[in-house]
Amino acid sequence: MRGFCSLEGKTALVTGASRGIGRAIAEELAAAGASVVVGYRSGEQEAEEVATAIGGRAVQADVSDPTSALALVEAAGDIDILVNNAGLTRDGLLARMSDDDWHTVMETNLSSVFYTCRAVARPMMKARAGAIVNISSIVGVHGNGGQTNYAASKAGIIGFTKSLARELGSRNVRANVVAPGYITTQLTDVLPEEATEAMRQQTPLGRLGAPEDVAGAVRFLVSDQASFVTGEVLLVDGGLGM
Repeated sequence: MRGFCSLEGKTALVTGASRGIGRAIAEELAAAGASVVVGYRSGEQEAEEVATAIGGRAVQADVSDPTSALALVEAAGDIDILVNNAGLTRDGLLARMSDDDWHTVMETNLSSVFYTCRAVARPMMKARAGAIVNISSIVGVHGNGGQTNYAASKAGIIGFTKSLARELGSRNVRANVVAPGYITTQLTDVLPEEATEAMRQQTPLGRLGAPEDVAGAVRFLVSDQASFVTGEVLLVDGGLGM
């Protein structure tokens, strides 16, 4: 546990951690020695299974709601590491996009990051230590047709995190972004094979990523090995965005 990228003795909160990328991140941080709080909105059974498997705790919260997000942070205790992974999509062309589809995506993907980061900022500054990683997307960097709401939320995370890194840096609190490319999750499992193959062909490494690929990047960024890294956007995309 005391080797490279060890997180022994640290407490981490991961939102959206009941499945997919969030689950892989929770498992990776726990394997590195962290005590992990598994944040989730739905999927209680899955979240409890993850928490039991890694020796952590599952806490239910809707992080798109400021009161619920604050309650989650308070329930997690003294947090050394915050990973904002909660997110969703409501895809559609802009001309036909409803107000609800816009607001739901923005509140869940972007406002939630504001609520949780605001809640941990003062304690981390007081402790003069802390690491925050916010999960964006390659779509937030390059855009994607039919995802104006999703792209805006994920691009917003990047600007937000860079500004946060400037605000907190003097107190030794770091904030970074991981932007995944096409990752095999339940979201991509439902895509037609032709769409999946097109994604694969667009990716220079010739494969879709796995949740564990993202989790390894997060583990590095929250560890002491990345103690001089803040305000950065790490693309985990198989070369898609270069």
